[in-house]
Amino acid sequence: MRDVFFEECEDLIAALTEGLTAMRDGRTDSETVNAVFRAVHSVKGAAGAFALDDLVGFAHTFETVLDHVRSQRLALDDRILHVLQRSGDVLADLIDTAREDLPTNQAQVDPVMADLQSFLGDAPADAEDFVFEALTLAFDAPDDATSTYVVTFAPSAAFYTSGNDPVLIIAALQALGPTRVSVDTSRLPTSLEELHWQDGLLSWRVEIDGLGSDLPILEVFEFVDDLCALQVSLRSADTDIPDPPQAGTTAAATADDVVDTPSVDPQPDTGDQKARSAQDRGGSRAATSLRVDPERIDRLINAVGELIINQSVISQRLQQANLPNAAELFADLDDYKLLAREIQEGVMAIRAQPVKPLFQRMLRIAREAADATGKLVELITEGDATEVDKTVVERLADPLTHMIRNAIDHGIEPPDNRAAAGKNRQGKLRLAARQRSGSIVIEIADDGAGLNRPKIREIAVSKGLVAEDAQLSETEIDHLLFAPGFSTAKEVTNLSGRGVGMDVVKTAITALGGRVAITSQFGQGTTFSITLPLTLAVMDGMIINLGGQTMVVPISSILETVRPKAADLSQIGLNNTLLRIRGEYVPIIDLAERMGQSATPREMTDRVLLLIQTDSVPQCALAVDDIFDQRQVVVKSMQGNYGEISGISGATILGDGKIALIIDPEAVAQGNTAYAATNSQNGRDVSYVAAC
Repeated sequence: MRDVFFEECEDLIAALTEGLTAMRDGRTDSETVNAVFRAVHSVKGAAGAFALDDLVGFAHTFETVLDHVRSQRLALDDRILHVLQRSGDVLADLIDTAREDLPTNQAQVDPVMADLQSFLGDAPADAEDFVFEALTLAFDAPDDATSTYVVTFAPSAAFYTSGNDPVLIIAALQALGPTRVSVDTSRLPTSLEELHWQDGLLSWRVEIDGLGSDLPILEVFEFVDDLCALQVSLRSADTDIPDPPQAGTTAAATADDVVDTPSVDPQPDTGDQKARSAQDRGGSRAATSLRVDPERIDRLINAVGELIINQSVISQRLQQANLPNAAELFADLDDYKLLAREIQEGVMAIRAQPVKPLFQRMLRIAREAADATGKLVELITEGDATEVDKTVVERLADPLTHMIRNAIDHGIEPPDNRAAAGKNRQGKLRLAARQRSGSIVIEIADDGAGLNRPKIREIAVSKGLVAEDAQLSETEIDHLLFAPGFSTAKEVTNLSGRGVGMDVVKTAITALGGRVAITSQFGQGTTFSITLPLTLAVMDGMIINLGGQTMVVPISSILETVRPKAADLSQIGLNNTLLRIRGEYVPIIDLAERMGQSATPREMTDRVLLLIQTDSVPQCALAVDDIFDQRQVVVKSMQGNYGEISGISGATILGDGKIALIIDPEAVAQGNTAYAATNSQNGRDVSYVAAC
C-alpha cells in the first residue's frame, strides 16, 4: 500500500505542477485552483494514513492557503504565485524524503512554511478564524487527545446518479466512534409530484466523538468529495457549528474550518445535463490504468527484437532456397512481417511517454537557478505532449538540467544589464520538443547575450585546449564549449565553474545516439538543439552494399534514391563531385571512402546515391554500391565496448547472423569539405552549425 501511495503521489505532483504552471500563466479560474487544491488535499489525506507527520503538516498549511485563494480571501499576485510554486517543490521533496525514509530538511521547509503562514496572517480575521486555530491545535495535538467533530454534507444530483448511497457514508462514519445523526428535510417538496429522488434534497449532520484528527473523516469522503457539499469542523464549547450546507452550494464559500473538497456545480442538472454528468463520471470511474514493472516491458521489447531478427532469418533462408515468387510461403512471410511490425509498434507505444513530466521538473530547475543568480527568468515550454521512449526521457534529465542552469547562469543577463541593452528585465528561456523524421528534437533557447566567441577562444587557449595560432571557424569555436574542462565561469558556484557541465551533456546525448547543435547570435541569444532517436530499440533501415560490406542507413534520413547520369554530375576542386538535381547542386560523399575503405573502381554512374537531409546540412548525397533491401532492424549499442566511432551510430544483426554497422548520416555529413563551396555555388549564405 505504501508503494502504491508513492506511485499515486507522482501523478498528484504532476497535476499540481501543471495547475501551478497554468496559474502562473494567468489561468486562475476556479477549476484550475480547485485542481491544485485537490492534489494537495489528496496527498495530505493519504499521507496521514502512514503517519508521515512532516508531510501532512506542510500539506495542511499549503492547502489552507489554497483554500483562502479559492474562496477569494487571498488575491493572487506574483509573490503568492512564487510561494505556491516553491511550496509545490517542497511538497515533492517531502514525498521523496518520506519514500526514502530520510530526515526532513527543515532548512528547506521552514522558510517556505513561514511564507505560507504569512499569507494566513494577512487574511481578513473573523470569528471563523478561531475555528481554524482550534482545528490546527487539534491537528498538532498528541495522539491520545480526542475531540468531537461535526460533519455536515449535502449530496448533489451527481452523487446519486453515479450510484452512491448516503446510508453507506453514514455507516462508515459510525464505525469511527460514537455518533449522533440528524437529517435536514427542509428542502423536501410538499407534494409527491414535485419530488425527484435524484435532486439531492436532503442533507445530514453527523457528530463523531473520540477522534484525534479529521483525517479518518476525510478518508470516508475520499471518492465522493467532489459530489457533495461537505464541511468538517471541530466542536468546542465556545464555537457555534455552522448550519448544514445546502445541496448545490460550494464548499469554497465557507471559511477556514472547511477542510474539504472543491465545489459542486451550483446549478442543478436537468434533463440531458444529468445524463451527461452521470455518463462522464461513470466513464471516468470505469477507466483504469495498469501499472507494470518496467523490467517486464524491457523483457517484452527484447523478445520483440528477437522476433524481428527471426523474421529476417526466415526471409534470408527463403531467398537462398530460390523458391518461385508465387510460392505461398512469401505471402505468409509478408503476413509475418506485418504482424511483427504491429507488435513492435504496440510495445513501443507502451514504453512511449510524453516529455511533460520532464519539462515540469525543468520548471523547478529554472526557478532555483534564477533565485540563486538573482535573475528574472520565465521558462516557456512547448510541445510537452511529444512522446518518446521512457528510457530516453529518464536519461535526458541530467543533460537538460545542466543546459537549463548554464543558460540562466551564463546566457541570460542580470536585470539591470538587460535594461541597459534595451531588453525586458525578465529573460525568456524556451524549452520545446517536437518530432521530426523518426527523431525527437529538443531545443533550449534563451534571449540572452549570446556566445562571446573571442572570449571562448581565449579561454580555450589559456587552458591548453587549442594552440594559440590555431585558425578556428565559428563552428569550431562553438564546439569548444563541449571540451572536457572548459568553463567560462570566473569562480566556482553551486551552478557552474567546475568545467564538467557541457562535457557531461555531450557524453550523455552521444550515449543515447543523439547529437547537440548550437546556433548563436551575439547579443540576441543562443539555442541548443538536441536530436535523439524516438526509440532505442528498433528502426527502419535501408540495407546497402559498401565496398563488399553490408551496412544500414536509417530510412528517416533518406529523402530519395538516385541513379545518376553523366550529365547530372559536376566536378568542384580536385576530388569533389556534385549532383545537379532540380536546379540545385548537392555535394556527393563517397561513403566507402568516408568509412576508411579504399576507393572503389566503379564509376559514379554505376552507383546509387542516397539523398539525405540532416540537422546541420540541408542536403547531401551518399554514394553506395548497391541497395539490397529495406527492413526493420534491431539497434544494438556499441558505445560500451568500442566508445564513440565517427560516422557509426550502432550495429544490428542481419538474417544470416552477420553484424552490420548502422551509418550516422549526420556525422558523415559533418565531415564533408565540399559543403561550403557547394552552397556558395548555389548562391546561398549558409553558416555552419556546431554539432557533435
